[in-house]
Amino acid sequence: MLRRLILIVLVFLLVVVAFLLVAGRGWLGEDLVAGTPLERARSDARRAGEAFVQSESAREIGSHRAKQILFGDFHVHTGFSLDAFSLAMPLSGGDGPYNVADACDFARYCSELDFWSINDHAESSTPRRWRETIESMRQCDAVGAASDPAGADLVSFLGWEWSHMGTTAENHYGHRNVILRDLSEDQIPSRPIAADSPAQYMQVPGTVQLAAMVGLTRDATYFDYARYQQELGEPPRCADGVPVRDLPDDCREHAADPGELLRKLDDWGHRSLVIPHGTTWGMYTPQGSGYAKQLTPEFTHPVRQRLVEVYSGHGNTEEYRSWREVLIDEEGDRHCPMPRDDFLPGCWHAGEIIRSRCLSAGESEDECESRAVEARQYYADADAGLGHLAVPGQRPWEWLDAAQCRDCFLPAFSYRVGNTVQAMLALSREDENGDPLRFRFGFIGSSDIHSSRPGTGYKEVLRNKMTDFRMTQISVPGMELDEEPAPIARPSDPRGVQPPDWLERGRASSFLYSGGLVAVHATSRDRAAIWDGLEARETYATSGPRILLWFDLLNPPAQPGARTGAVAPMGSEVELAEPPIFQVRAVGSRKQLPGCPDESVSALGAERLERLCGGECFFPSDERRTITRIEVVRIRPQQHPGQALDDLIEDPWRVFECEADPVGCAVTFTDPDFVAGARDAAYYARAIEEPSEAINGGQLRCESDEAGNCTRIRSCEPWSSPDDACLSTIEERAWSSPIFVDYTSAS
Repeated sequence: MLRRLILIVLVFLLVVVAFLLVAGRGWLGEDLVAGTPLERARSDARRAGEAFVQSESAREIGSHRAKQILFGDFHVHTGFSLDAFSLAMPLSGGDGPYNVADACDFARYCSELDFWSINDHAESSTPRRWRETIESMRQCDAVGAASDPAGADLVSFLGWEWSHMGTTAENHYGHRNVILRDLSEDQIPSRPIAADSPAQYMQVPGTVQLAAMVGLTRDATYFDYARYQQELGEPPRCADGVPVRDLPDDCREHAADPGELLRKLDDWGHRSLVIPHGTTWGMYTPQGSGYAKQLTPEFTHPVRQRLVEVYSGHGNTEEYRSWREVLIDEEGDRHCPMPRDDFLPGCWHAGEIIRSRCLSAGESEDECESRAVEARQYYADADAGLGHLAVPGQRPWEWLDAAQCRDCFLPAFSYRVGNTVQAMLALSREDENGDPLRFRFGFIGSSDIHSSRPGTGYKEVLRNKMTDFRMTQISVPGMELDEEPAPIARPSDPRGVQPPDWLERGRASSFLYSGGLVAVHATSRDRAAIWDGLEARETYATSGPRILLWFDLLNPPAQPGARTGAVAPMGSEVELAEPPIFQVRAVGSRKQLPGCPDESVSALGAERLERLCGGECFFPSDERRTITRIEVVRIRPQQHPGQALDDLIEDPWRVFECEADPVGCAVTFTDPDFVAGARDAAYYARAIEEPSEAINGGQLRCESDEAGNCTRIRSCEPWSSPDDACLSTIEERAWSSPIFVDYTSAS
């Protein structure tokens, strides 16, 4: 009897082990497919109505330009990105992965964009997924192109994300979206180009761990995820040093740095744009990072690298500040800076947490000070995103607002000031010919959404759908803000810890927002016209609302054949010997009605409308928000490498208050110091809307003492009450692309 029982137990265990191994190898899973978009374009009447409203607003504010303003999203992930797939699983609070066709249908029927791109991580791509992505994007584009010969209702651009993540400021290059102009077979690379990174962007569960998830939950999504992992391991690595067209189609191609990426794109020869993004996001960007090391002829490209993403649902990357998160000396050693009124360094506060715990444990002042010093150095020396692990058993609320930009507009988490767009524009050095080498970026906004939902910023609702809030959902549930901190009173060295432990999930959830938009001034709605506007940098970014914005230089130098009274629009480069004269015109966005228009309901059906759009679509009313002020930023680039940036970035340089007029706001101004200073300068404008509520607008929602120090946070955690919409009042805005004015003497 005992022998039979033992045999039964052994057989049962063998069956369980076999099941877990089979599940973990993906043999029971199904492949996620790109899908087929709905074959129904938005009606001509709806598009014509939107165009008429915009043209009337332009006429009323005094714009007589023939170009129209089109809105899009150039940063969209689907379940074909491994991190997006993981966020869609039940463990993260998801309802299953969304595919490329879902993203197309969302852009067309939920957010009603004019154009969009797909940007799944090249590191998570496979030959099958790339082929299916191309086909689904062609189908999405064909639906719109067939609707109107004069211009599609939705133009779809193919692309991918190159996701480089370094462990130190020296070996980190950041992320870039590659956007391709065309969809024809002879204009598409055979495979996307992935990044060779010192650190992995995301570590996925191993076979045994994943198999255990499957066994415990018996949810089919985990089988599919295991199958995805198995598929990722199948393509071989492409050989190095081989021309791109000589490589087999079924290998995975890599580029170690931006220079190699640009060279490979040049090798292909196709029209493309390479757009940096997320540059200040401390989640994966090492402390002390800066863009100065990337200002080289090898890493810049005058045709492909013309735009930068200044805002996304992962935060603002615009604003430079004089503080530093860590100090790096000439030998490369890192040091922790002292706290300031406007910034609490994360390394410093790590020491304060350890000191407090140490004293509570009854240790001496000297011993606790020694541990605090050690904790600060551990934090300062930590690899990308790992500093918080210098405090063992750390709790989100212990950190207060350490490492955050206190006065930035919707800042990225753990802000990296050296990588801000303003810092980029202020950098300058000479190239091999003695000419200035600079970043001359135009501005765009986008979403960086990981749930197949382009253009989520049209309404501040449904934070679990319209933001990447679930990116932090897999933190420890059940924590309460008033729990006692962990009693561990000694610091630990976090160097060498591997992902996903780098993700500081608790507070980070308060820095994930609804997405921004890229706006382009285009002569028509077709692909070529949109691309021409992008390459000309006649673009601007918004934080989500469809603000109308024009920024022009009124006195550009005369060009042969130019009409009288011609202006230079945003994105232009000119040389002047006289003070520049600018004009800004801005019209606020239209307030949204609840629900969805009948056309969206009819196209998607009630069930899919609810799952995809959450029952809330772009649905503008006839009432516009007002523009309260126009802010102008002036940046004068360095006169020599290494020159301090603090006095070169003037933000704001000019501020113009606007009357509360729904028609909009228009201002004209000049720079009287331009000739006397004899300095090149870049100018751009921000149009600020009247206050409104936004998801995570208050970030950590600090409670402060009389001195203004944060004493308690009410962050919007994954374990927060589901009734907490996490809304706070902000001022939505639009950022024009700069106009670059180089000084030339009158002679």
